[in-house]
Amino acid sequence: MKRLALIAALVLAGCGDTPDTPTRATIADSTLPPMKAFGAPHVRPPVGSNVNIAADFLDLHFELESGRQLDVFTRFEGPISVRITGRATPSLRADLRALLGRLQREANINIGEVTGGEANITIEAVTREDIRRALPQAACFVVPNVTSIDEYRRNRYRPQTNWSLLRERFRLGIFIPADAAPQEIRDCLHEELAQALGPLNDLYQLPDSVFNDDNVHTVLTGYDMLILRATYAPELRSGMSRHEVAARLPGILSRLNPRGDSEPPTAVAPTPRAWIDDVQTALGPGSAFEARRRAAADAARIAQESGWQDHRRAFSHYMLGRMIQGYDPALAQQHYSSALALLERVPGTELHRAFITTQTAAYSITQGEGARALRQIDPFLPVAARAENAALLATLMLLKAEALELAGKSEAAQAVRLDSLGWARYGFGSDHAVHAKMREIAALSPRSRRL
Repeated sequence: MKRLALIAALVLAGCGDTPDTPTRATIADSTLPPMKAFGAPHVRPPVGSNVNIAADFLDLHFELESGRQLDVFTRFEGPISVRITGRATPSLRADLRALLGRLQREANINIGEVTGGEANITIEAVTREDIRRALPQAACFVVPNVTSIDEYRRNRYRPQTNWSLLRERFRLGIFIPADAAPQEIRDCLHEELAQALGPLNDLYQLPDSVFNDDNVHTVLTGYDMLILRATYAPELRSGMSRHEVAARLPGILSRLNPRGDSEPPTAVAPTPRAWIDDVQTALGPGSAFEARRRAAADAARIAQESGWQDHRRAFSHYMLGRMIQGYDPALAQQHYSSALALLERVPGTELHRAFITTQTAAYSITQGEGARALRQIDPFLPVAARAENAALLATLMLLKAEALELAGKSEAAQAVRLDSLGWARYGFGSDHAVHAKMREIAALSPRSRRL
């Protein structure tokens, strides 16, 4: 269930209804610009105390997402081979090559792609319907000791696919939706390959990691690469207990992240299971709207009563704002403002603020306040680009185009709108999806209601 929150974050529905036709002439499919791709990654070194990073490492490796404890540390021992099978898209192959290069350089993992025969990790590109039939609430997933989704279905309840019984990693299968947008495919690739190699848990307390179900970060960060590099440190081996790994971590992290030795540790309150359950109910499929709204409100209550002053409380406000903005947009804006005020005091949360800005800027546009929307949007365009989030970048650019139209700068608006389309093709996928996003954002403006 990795991409659910991200999908919810980028949907602007609730600010206004989408008309049946766009407010501007539809661009024919044949004239859409080519899909854009990001260049060299902008990797920020992890910031934080090695004491905290060591505690995170243990929680990431010795628990499952369900909260179940794991007895031993596991990883691959020796070189790791990866292959793609199924209905692979060109973007998947290109993104895999780029990711394997990063894992080699930044995490010092001996990993490479093979084109035939068996492999340690098989990435099977299947349909979203295939994934739903196998694991209804997942967008993509990884399983030990299988190489195909059919093999997983046959062995789903057998010991061989039980992570808690694993003692060393030899063979894993990753299942990714080939019919999703290129960015969703890439996001699944980053998270599931990282979990195939290392941590099996996600922690909401992590502000700068893909190992967090809020899905703010969608490509591996500097923090993630440090966790993976420590995972494959020579001091560790499969089969070690939590106590044995804990005893070696200070030395490993001092060697790999010497800056972290001089950073003071900070107290981090644990995330209650009740809050996690509320978030999953609010953002996941299968629940009626009122149940989702109640879950979001309960998560916000838990965050307040816990006294959190970090990104988790901000996320609670953001989530509740998303739930209510369709029928109380003014109150939703108050929740977004509360979230932004919290995040402004937390270093390294610019990307979190960028997501919230899509909602506050959209509201400003509905009010005809183009200049205000521009002030909100402009600082976060480079943030979205550095995070390699094309869907977020395209959304911000399309919002900027509408804000420029309101400011009477139609020529500049058209240039920004045109520039956004290459990113939108990567972020949203099909031409139909790109046009739908354009119509959705164009419908926010009071101009569309006058046309």
